[in-house]
Amino acid sequence: MRLHPGEIEATGWRVVPLTDVVTSLRAASPGVGGRPRVIAIDGRGGAGKTTLAARLRDAVPNSAVVHTDDVAWNHACFDWGPLLAGHVLQPLHRGEPVDHRPDAWISHGRPGSITVPAGLDFVWVEGTGVIREELARWLDASIYLQGDLDDQDRLLLARDGDSPEHREHVANWMREELPFLLREQPWSRATLIAAGPPRIAHDPQTTVVVAPSAGR
Repeated sequence: MRLHPGEIEATGWRVVPLTDVVTSLRAASPGVGGRPRVIAIDGRGGAGKTTLAARLRDAVPNSAVVHTDDVAWNHACFDWGPLLAGHVLQPLHRGEPVDHRPDAWISHGRPGSITVPAGLDFVWVEGTGVIREELARWLDASIYLQGDLDDQDRLLLARDGDSPEHREHVANWMREELPFLLREQPWSRATLIAAGPPRIAHDPQTTVVVAPSAGR
């Protein structure tokens, strides 16, 4: 598996039901009362974070997904931790609903807002860079999606195309992604490592390929 320099490859991969993943995350975050469990889902682009978050949301009916791409929209690649903490994670920890319209949405005329109702069991917060030290106190558990960089690049190409503008965007992103990931090492902080995209045959609608945290 080709990984970022310094990234530790997980071992002990196994296929487990989505329901077992939810049970493990619930057990890893005991004592939560009056608010949802806040679970981070991290991994580089093309790892399958959005897809996994949607499947976990479907597996836990009383749950919702927050995309860090919405928080970071027209803001910055990774310099959005305080925005996420102050406007999303901290209200969730107080058991409050979220209804946040970022400044960049206002200045660029993007309609709507980031909303999360109160009274949920889980909130899945997905995005590259969400498992980081400055947000650790606001995250109850986490999943890092680890996969071969070549596989993920192929998925990104199929999803986003190969225009000159996209290649420039990817180059700019990678200049920030690699040092950020090496500094934060989300694979060593994660509660679970999931394969993204997996090379082990499984039913992606009902199961996940996981391993213990690579740093444990």
